[in-house]
Amino acid sequence: MNFEKLNIISPILKALVKEGYNKPTPIQAQAIPVILAGKDMMGCAQTGTGKTAAFAVPLLQILYKEKSNHQGPRTLKALILTPTRELAVQIGENLSAYERYTGLKHTVIFGGVSQFPQTNALRAGVDILVATPGRLLDLMNQRYIRLDQIRMFVLDEADRMLDMGFSHDVKKIIAKLPVKRQTLLFSATMPPEISDLIDSILQKPVRIEVAPPSTTVEKIEQTVYFVEQQDKTSLLIQLLGSKSIDSALVFTRTKHGADKVVKALAKASITAQAIHGNKSQGARQTALNDFKSKRTRVLIATDIASRGIDVQELSHVINFDLPNVPETYVHRIGRTGRAGLGGTAVSFCNLEEKEYLQDIQRLMSRKIPVSRDQIFSMSASGN
Repeated sequence: MNFEKLNIISPILKALVKEGYNKPTPIQAQAIPVILAGKDMMGCAQTGTGKTAAFAVPLLQILYKEKSNHQGPRTLKALILTPTRELAVQIGENLSAYERYTGLKHTVIFGGVSQFPQTNALRAGVDILVATPGRLLDLMNQRYIRLDQIRMFVLDEADRMLDMGFSHDVKKIIAKLPVKRQTLLFSATMPPEISDLIDSILQKPVRIEVAPPSTTVEKIEQTVYFVEQQDKTSLLIQLLGSKSIDSALVFTRTKHGADKVVKALAKASITAQAIHGNKSQGARQTALNDFKSKRTRVLIATDIASRGIDVQELSHVINFDLPNVPETYVHRIGRTGRAGLGGTAVSFCNLEEKEYLQDIQRLMSRKIPVSRDQIFSMSASGN
C-alpha cells in the first residue's frame, strides 16, 4: 500500500514524497482512514512506529478542506497536547514538513523559555497549536489562547503525560474544549489510568493496536551485564571504546547521575552531552541537535527527556541504571530499532536492580540474554 491509496490530497502527498515517505507504516495505514472519517480514535503503538504522521497527516487534510470551503480569519482549530518540550519541538518539525504546500500554519509553545515569540506567533494567527500542559494553561490564563473553536484534539503520549503528573492539568484543559470535537489519543502502553481517560474523553472510539502493549521491537538485540554500581562507569568506558557503537543513548536514573557520567567520560577522552530537566531549553536542544547530526556520539539522558528523542539510525541504547517501572524500559530501548531498522540495547544490572530486571522480563514474557563477556564480577549474580 502507498499513501495515494489512503486518499491523501495532492498538497500533502507532495510533501510526503519530498520527505522520502514511500509507504505508510501499520499505524498510519490503519489510523489515517479512521481519522479522515471523523471518528474518535485510541491508538496504541510502540515508539518509532510513525505515530506523529498517523495523526498529523489526516489532521492537516481535514483542516485544509475546511479552510478551502470557509474563507475567513485564521482561528485555532486543532490542539496537539504532548508531555515534553523535546516532543513538542519534534511534532512541530514534522508539521512544518507536511503542511508546506497547504497554506496552514502551526506554532509550538512550551515552558522554560520566553513566552514573547510564542505569543507573537499566536497573535499573527495559527491553525494548529502544539503545546505542553503548563505553558498552555499559563497562556490561557493570560487570555492569549482560547480553545472554544477547537475542532480536533490530539492527546499524544498519554501514558507519559500521566506518569509526569499532568493528570490535573490535562483535565483542566479538556474542560475548556468544545464538547463537539474529534479526539485522538495515542499511548505506548495501556495502564488502567489510560482506560479511565479514554472512557471520559472519547466518544465511541475506534481502537487501533499495531503491536501488543509494552512489547519491544523484535529486531532490537538485547543483553544485560551484571555489575556492581561502582564499576558501571568503567564498564561504560570499555564498551564505548568499541567502534561498533556508532551512536549511544545512555540512560541514568537521576539528573545528577547523568552529569556525573558526562564528567567521567570526559576524563576518559570520550565526549558526551547530557539532556535532562535541569538543563535550559537551549542547552537541551543544542545537545539533541549535536547528537542527531552525529557531532556528538554519546548522549546521556534521564527518562523525562527521553520521549522527544527521535534519532534515525541510533545504534545503541545503554541502560546505565535499570528503570524501576518496566514499561519505561520498553520506551527507552524503543529509541533504537526505529522504522524497521535493527539496534542494540545493553543494560547494566547491580544486585539491587535484579528485581527490576525480573519485572521487565515478566512484562516482555522473555529473558534478556546475559552478556558472555562479563568484564566485571558481581556478588550473587545470576539471572
